[in-house]
Amino acid sequence: MQNGMVTSSPPVTPPSDAKTAWITPIVGSSAPARAILLMVGSVGILTLNDAIAKWLTQSYPVGEFIAMRGGLVVVLAIMWVTARRRLDLLSVRNWRLQLTRGGLMTVSTFLFVTALSLLPIADVIAISFAGPIFATALAAVLLSEPVGWRRWTAVGVGFAGVIVMVRPTPELIRLAAVLPLIAALLGAFRDVVTRRMGTGGESTVAVLVISTSIVTLAGVFTLPFGWEPIQVEHLWLFAGSAVLVALAQALMIESFRFGEVGLIGPFKYTSLVWAVLLGLLVWGDVPDGWTWAGSALVVGSGLYIWYREASLARQRRRAAIHP
Repeated sequence: MQNGMVTSSPPVTPPSDAKTAWITPIVGSSAPARAILLMVGSVGILTLNDAIAKWLTQSYPVGEFIAMRGGLVVVLAIMWVTARRRLDLLSVRNWRLQLTRGGLMTVSTFLFVTALSLLPIADVIAISFAGPIFATALAAVLLSEPVGWRRWTAVGVGFAGVIVMVRPTPELIRLAAVLPLIAALLGAFRDVVTRRMGTGGESTVAVLVISTSIVTLAGVFTLPFGWEPIQVEHLWLFAGSAVLVALAQALMIESFRFGEVGLIGPFKYTSLVWAVLLGLLVWGDVPDGWTWAGSALVVGSGLYIWYREASLARQRRRAAIHP
Protein backbone atom coordinates (compact mmCIF):
# COMPACT_ATOMS: atom_id res chain seq x y z
CA MET A 1 0.00 0.00 0.00
CA GLN A 2 1.42 3.38 -1.04
CA ASN A 3 -0.07 6.70 0.06
CA GLY A 4 -3.28 4.96 1.02
CA MET A 5 -3.73 3.51 -2.48
CA VAL A 6 -3.21 -0.15 -3.28
CA THR A 7 -1.19 -0.60 -6.42
CA SER A 8 0.08 -4.15 -6.26
CA SER A 9 -1.90 -7.03 -7.71
CA PRO A 10 -3.24 -9.99 -5.72
CA PRO A 11 -1.68 -13.43 -6.19
CA VAL A 12 -3.98 -14.37 -9.07
CA THR A 13 -2.95 -12.57 -12.26
CA PRO A 14 -4.74 -13.00 -15.58
CA PRO A 15 -2.74 -14.14 -18.60
CA SER A 16 -1.32 -11.58 -20.98
CA ASP A 17 -3.12 -13.19 -23.90
CA ALA A 18 -6.22 -11.03 -24.38
CA LYS A 19 -8.06 -13.91 -26.06
CA THR A 20 -8.04 -15.92 -22.83
CA ALA A 21 -8.68 -12.99 -20.50
CA TRP A 22 -12.32 -13.89 -19.97
CA ILE A 23 -12.03 -17.65 -19.51
CA THR A 24 -9.33 -17.79 -16.85
CA PRO A 25 -10.96 -18.18 -13.43
CA ILE A 26 -10.34 -15.58 -10.73
CA VAL A 27 -10.54 -17.69 -7.61
CA GLY A 28 -11.41 -16.45 -4.15
CA SER A 29 -11.42 -13.16 -2.30
CA SER A 30 -8.03 -12.03 -0.99
CA ALA A 31 -9.55 -9.86 1.78
CA PRO A 32 -13.34 -10.37 1.96
CA ALA A 33 -13.99 -8.27 5.08
CA ARG A 34 -12.07 -5.32 3.65
CA ALA A 35 -13.87 -5.68 0.31
CA ILE A 36 -17.27 -5.63 2.02
CA LEU A 37 -16.45 -2.57 4.14
CA LEU A 38 -15.15 -0.71 1.07
CA MET A 39 -18.34 -1.47 -0.84
CA VAL A 40 -20.61 -0.42 2.05
CA GLY A 41 -18.72 2.87 2.35
CA SER A 42 -18.83 3.41 -1.40
CA VAL A 43 -22.59 2.96 -1.77
CA GLY A 44 -23.22 5.18 1.25
CA ILE A 45 -21.29 8.01 -0.40
CA LEU A 46 -22.99 7.38 -3.75
CA THR A 47 -26.40 7.62 -2.10
CA LEU A 48 -25.61 11.15 -0.94
CA ASN A 49 -24.19 11.96 -4.36
CA ASP A 50 -27.37 10.71 -6.09
CA ALA A 51 -29.40 13.25 -4.13
CA ILE A 52 -27.10 16.06 -5.31
CA ALA A 53 -27.29 14.76 -8.90
CA LYS A 54 -31.09 14.76 -8.83
CA TRP A 55 -31.09 18.33 -7.50
CA LEU A 56 -28.68 19.66 -10.15
CA THR A 57 -30.31 17.87 -13.10
CA GLN A 58 -33.47 19.85 -12.41
CA SER A 59 -31.51 22.95 -13.52
CA TYR A 60 -28.96 21.57 -15.98
CA PRO A 61 -29.00 19.06 -18.86
CA VAL A 62 -27.72 15.59 -17.98
CA GLY A 63 -24.76 15.87 -20.36
CA GLU A 64 -23.67 19.20 -18.88
CA PHE A 65 -23.86 17.87 -15.32
CA ILE A 66 -21.86 14.75 -16.22
CA ALA A 67 -19.21 16.76 -18.09
CA MET A 68 -18.77 19.28 -15.28
CA ARG A 69 -18.62 16.69 -12.52
CA GLY A 70 -16.36 14.34 -14.48
CA GLY A 71 -13.95 17.12 -15.41
CA LEU A 72 -13.58 18.07 -11.75
CA VAL A 73 -12.99 14.43 -10.78
CA VAL A 74 -10.17 14.06 -13.34
CA VAL A 75 -8.56 17.33 -12.21
CA LEU A 76 -8.72 16.29 -8.55
CA ALA A 77 -7.22 12.87 -9.28
CA ILE A 78 -4.33 14.29 -11.31
CA MET A 79 -3.66 16.91 -8.62
CA TRP A 80 -3.58 14.11 -6.03
CA VAL A 81 -0.96 12.00 -7.84
CA THR A 82 1.08 15.09 -8.81
CA ALA A 83 1.24 16.33 -5.23
CA ARG A 84 2.54 12.92 -4.15
CA ARG A 85 4.90 12.63 -7.12
CA ARG A 86 3.24 9.37 -8.14
CA LEU A 87 2.46 9.95 -11.79
CA ASP A 88 3.40 6.29 -12.32
CA LEU A 89 -0.03 5.45 -10.87
CA LEU A 90 -1.55 6.73 -14.12
CA SER A 91 0.22 4.08 -16.21
CA VAL A 92 -2.09 1.67 -18.05
CA ARG A 93 -1.45 -2.05 -18.49
CA ASN A 94 -4.52 -3.05 -20.49
CA TRP A 95 -6.10 -0.39 -22.69
CA ARG A 96 -8.71 -2.83 -23.97
CA LEU A 97 -10.22 -3.33 -20.53
CA GLN A 98 -9.81 0.35 -19.64
CA LEU A 99 -11.75 1.48 -22.71
CA THR A 100 -14.35 -1.25 -22.23
CA ARG A 101 -14.98 -0.13 -18.65
CA GLY A 102 -15.07 3.50 -19.71
CA GLY A 103 -17.64 2.79 -22.41
CA LEU A 104 -19.86 0.79 -20.06
CA MET A 105 -19.59 3.46 -17.38
CA THR A 106 -20.47 6.20 -19.88
CA VAL A 107 -23.70 4.63 -21.07
CA SER A 108 -24.77 3.46 -17.62
CA THR A 109 -24.05 6.89 -16.10
CA PHE A 110 -26.10 8.73 -18.74
CA LEU A 111 -29.00 6.31 -18.34
CA PHE A 112 -28.93 6.44 -14.53
CA VAL A 113 -28.68 10.22 -14.24
CA THR A 114 -31.41 10.66 -16.87
CA ALA A 115 -33.61 8.30 -14.85
CA LEU A 116 -32.94 10.41 -11.74
CA SER A 117 -34.21 13.47 -13.58
CA LEU A 118 -37.41 11.69 -14.64
CA LEU A 119 -38.34 9.38 -11.76
CA PRO A 120 -38.44 9.53 -7.96
CA ILE A 121 -35.02 8.74 -6.53
CA ALA A 122 -36.39 5.80 -4.49
CA ASP A 123 -37.84 4.19 -7.63
CA VAL A 124 -34.57 4.61 -9.53
CA ILE A 125 -32.54 3.07 -6.71
CA ALA A 126 -35.00 0.19 -6.35
CA ILE A 127 -34.88 -0.70 -10.06
CA SER A 128 -31.09 -0.39 -10.14
CA PHE A 129 -30.89 -3.05 -7.43
CA ALA A 130 -31.34 -5.64 -10.15
CA GLY A 131 -27.61 -4.95 -10.68
CA PRO A 132 -26.25 -7.34 -8.01
CA ILE A 133 -28.37 -10.15 -9.45
CA PHE A 134 -27.02 -9.46 -12.94
CA ALA A 135 -23.47 -9.14 -11.59
CA THR A 136 -23.62 -12.40 -9.63
CA ALA A 137 -24.78 -14.30 -12.72
CA LEU A 138 -22.21 -12.64 -15.01
CA ALA A 139 -19.37 -13.29 -12.56
CA ALA A 140 -20.26 -16.98 -12.48
CA VAL A 141 -20.15 -17.15 -16.30
CA LEU A 142 -17.33 -14.73 -17.20
CA LEU A 143 -15.04 -15.04 -14.16
CA SER A 144 -15.90 -18.61 -13.12
CA GLU A 145 -16.71 -17.43 -9.61
CA PRO A 146 -18.35 -20.13 -7.47
CA VAL A 147 -21.91 -19.03 -6.68
CA GLY A 148 -23.75 -21.56 -4.53
CA TRP A 149 -27.35 -21.64 -3.39
CA ARG A 150 -26.52 -19.83 -0.13
CA ARG A 151 -25.16 -16.78 -1.93
CA TRP A 152 -28.05 -16.75 -4.40
CA THR A 153 -30.48 -16.97 -1.48
CA ALA A 154 -28.80 -14.03 0.27
CA VAL A 155 -29.00 -11.98 -2.94
CA GLY A 156 -32.69 -12.81 -3.26
CA VAL A 157 -33.44 -11.94 0.38
CA GLY A 158 -31.64 -8.62 0.02
CA PHE A 159 -33.60 -7.77 -3.12
CA ALA A 160 -36.84 -8.72 -1.35
CA GLY A 161 -35.90 -6.32 1.45
CA VAL A 162 -35.52 -3.52 -1.09
CA ILE A 163 -38.95 -4.23 -2.56
CA VAL A 164 -40.48 -4.21 0.95
CA MET A 165 -38.93 -0.81 1.68
CA VAL A 166 -39.82 0.85 -1.63
CA ARG A 167 -43.19 -0.86 -2.28
CA PRO A 168 -43.24 -0.03 -6.03
CA THR A 169 -46.48 1.40 -7.38
CA PRO A 170 -48.11 0.83 -10.81
CA GLU A 171 -46.69 4.19 -11.88
CA LEU A 172 -43.26 2.59 -11.65
CA ILE A 173 -44.03 0.40 -14.65
CA ARG A 174 -43.48 2.83 -17.50
CA LEU A 175 -40.96 3.46 -20.24
CA ALA A 176 -38.66 5.60 -18.10
CA ALA A 177 -38.25 2.66 -15.72
CA VAL A 178 -36.33 0.82 -18.43
CA LEU A 179 -33.47 3.33 -18.15
CA PRO A 180 -32.20 2.34 -14.66
CA LEU A 181 -32.76 -1.34 -15.50
CA ILE A 182 -30.45 -1.14 -18.54
CA ALA A 183 -28.05 0.96 -16.47
CA ALA A 184 -28.01 -1.82 -13.86
CA LEU A 185 -27.19 -4.45 -16.50
CA LEU A 186 -24.36 -2.35 -17.96
CA GLY A 187 -23.16 -1.58 -14.43
CA ALA A 188 -22.98 -5.31 -13.75
CA PHE A 189 -20.75 -5.79 -16.80
CA ARG A 190 -18.65 -2.85 -15.56
CA ASP A 191 -18.24 -4.53 -12.16
CA VAL A 192 -17.03 -7.73 -13.81
CA VAL A 193 -14.53 -5.75 -15.90
CA THR A 194 -13.42 -3.87 -12.78
CA ARG A 195 -12.78 -7.14 -10.96
CA ARG A 196 -10.67 -8.38 -13.90
CA MET A 197 -8.70 -5.13 -14.00
CA GLY A 198 -8.06 -5.08 -10.25
CA THR A 199 -6.62 -8.56 -10.24
CA GLY A 200 -4.57 -7.64 -13.31
CA GLY A 201 -2.62 -4.95 -11.50
CA GLU A 202 -4.26 -1.78 -12.84
CA SER A 203 -3.99 1.01 -10.26
CA THR A 204 -7.15 2.49 -8.78
CA VAL A 205 -6.18 5.98 -9.94
CA ALA A 206 -5.65 4.85 -13.54
CA VAL A 207 -9.02 3.09 -13.63
CA LEU A 208 -10.75 6.13 -12.14
CA VAL A 209 -9.10 8.69 -14.43
CA ILE A 210 -9.49 6.77 -17.70
CA SER A 211 -13.13 5.81 -17.13
CA THR A 212 -14.12 9.25 -15.88
CA SER A 213 -12.32 10.94 -18.79
CA ILE A 214 -14.36 8.90 -21.26
CA VAL A 215 -17.59 9.76 -19.44
CA THR A 216 -16.62 13.45 -19.36
CA LEU A 217 -15.80 13.50 -23.08
CA ALA A 218 -19.21 12.00 -23.85
CA GLY A 219 -20.80 14.74 -21.76
CA VAL A 220 -18.90 17.45 -23.65
CA PHE A 221 -20.30 16.11 -26.94
CA THR A 222 -23.77 17.16 -25.74
CA LEU A 223 -22.76 20.86 -25.80
CA PRO A 224 -24.36 21.49 -29.24
CA PHE A 225 -27.73 20.42 -27.80
CA GLY A 226 -27.64 23.35 -25.39
CA TRP A 227 -26.15 23.92 -21.95
CA GLU A 228 -27.28 26.26 -19.21
CA PRO A 229 -25.02 28.92 -17.62
CA ILE A 230 -23.62 27.69 -14.31
CA GLN A 231 -25.08 29.56 -11.36
CA VAL A 232 -22.52 30.66 -8.77
CA GLU A 233 -24.52 29.20 -5.89
CA HIS A 234 -24.39 25.78 -7.57
CA LEU A 235 -20.60 25.63 -7.88
CA TRP A 236 -20.18 24.11 -4.42
CA LEU A 237 -22.72 21.42 -5.33
CA PHE A 238 -20.77 20.51 -8.48
CA ALA A 239 -17.53 20.44 -6.49
CA GLY A 240 -19.09 18.40 -3.70
CA SER A 241 -20.55 15.91 -6.16
CA ALA A 242 -17.14 15.52 -7.84
CA VAL A 243 -15.39 14.83 -4.53
CA LEU A 244 -18.07 12.35 -3.47
CA VAL A 245 -18.15 10.42 -6.73
CA ALA A 246 -14.33 10.29 -6.91
CA LEU A 247 -14.10 8.88 -3.40
CA ALA A 248 -16.97 6.46 -3.93
CA GLN A 249 -15.57 5.15 -7.22
CA ALA A 250 -12.11 4.72 -5.69
CA LEU A 251 -13.55 2.71 -2.80
CA MET A 252 -15.62 0.58 -5.19
CA ILE A 253 -12.66 -0.15 -7.47
CA GLU A 254 -10.63 -1.18 -4.43
CA SER A 255 -13.43 -3.42 -3.18
CA PHE A 256 -13.39 -5.41 -6.42
CA ARG A 257 -9.62 -5.78 -6.05
CA PHE A 258 -10.08 -7.66 -2.77
CA GLY A 259 -13.40 -9.48 -3.19
CA GLU A 260 -15.40 -11.53 -5.65
CA VAL A 261 -18.24 -9.84 -7.52
CA GLY A 262 -20.75 -12.31 -6.13
CA LEU A 263 -19.54 -11.64 -2.59
CA ILE A 264 -19.63 -7.85 -2.48
CA GLY A 265 -22.36 -7.14 -5.04
CA PRO A 266 -25.27 -7.74 -2.61
CA PHE A 267 -23.86 -5.08 -0.29
CA LYS A 268 -24.96 -2.46 -2.83
CA TYR A 269 -28.40 -3.00 -1.32
CA THR A 270 -27.21 -1.14 1.79
CA SER A 271 -27.48 2.13 -0.14
CA LEU A 272 -31.19 2.19 0.63
CA VAL A 273 -30.41 1.73 4.31
CA TRP A 274 -28.03 4.69 4.02
CA ALA A 275 -30.82 6.66 2.35
CA VAL A 276 -33.15 5.91 5.26
CA LEU A 277 -30.51 7.01 7.78
CA LEU A 278 -29.84 10.24 5.87
CA GLY A 279 -33.54 11.00 5.77
CA LEU A 280 -33.80 10.45 9.51
CA LEU A 281 -30.72 12.46 10.51
CA VAL A 282 -30.92 15.30 7.98
CA TRP A 283 -34.64 15.78 7.35
CA GLY A 284 -36.14 14.08 10.39
CA ASP A 285 -38.07 11.53 8.29
CA VAL A 286 -39.08 8.70 10.62
CA PRO A 287 -39.17 5.32 8.79
CA ASP A 288 -42.39 3.33 8.93
CA GLY A 289 -42.73 -0.34 9.84
CA TRP A 290 -42.29 -1.52 6.25
CA THR A 291 -39.02 0.37 5.94
CA TRP A 292 -37.68 -1.11 9.16
CA ALA A 293 -38.71 -4.61 8.04
CA GLY A 294 -37.07 -4.20 4.65
CA SER A 295 -33.93 -2.79 6.24
CA ALA A 296 -33.74 -5.83 8.50
CA LEU A 297 -33.85 -8.14 5.47
CA VAL A 298 -31.15 -6.15 3.64
CA VAL A 299 -28.85 -5.96 6.66
CA GLY A 300 -29.53 -9.57 7.61
CA SER A 301 -28.65 -10.89 4.16
CA GLY A 302 -25.43 -8.88 4.21
CA LEU A 303 -24.47 -10.10 7.66
CA TYR A 304 -25.12 -13.68 6.58
CA ILE A 305 -22.81 -13.33 3.57
CA TRP A 306 -20.18 -11.79 5.84
CA TYR A 307 -20.56 -14.60 8.40
CA ARG A 308 -20.44 -17.28 5.70
CA GLU A 309 -17.28 -15.82 4.16
CA ALA A 310 -15.61 -15.53 7.57
CA SER A 311 -16.43 -19.18 8.32
CA LEU A 312 -14.97 -20.30 5.00
CA ALA A 313 -11.83 -18.23 5.66
CA ARG A 314 -11.37 -19.93 9.04
CA GLN A 315 -11.76 -23.32 7.40
CA ARG A 316 -9.13 -22.46 4.81
CA ARG A 317 -6.71 -21.30 7.51
CA ARG A 318 -7.19 -24.51 9.49
CA ALA A 319 -6.68 -26.56 6.35
CA ALA A 320 -3.47 -24.68 5.62
CA ILE A 321 -2.15 -25.31 9.17
CA HIS A 322 -3.29 -28.95 9.32
CA PRO A 323 -3.32 -30.25 5.74
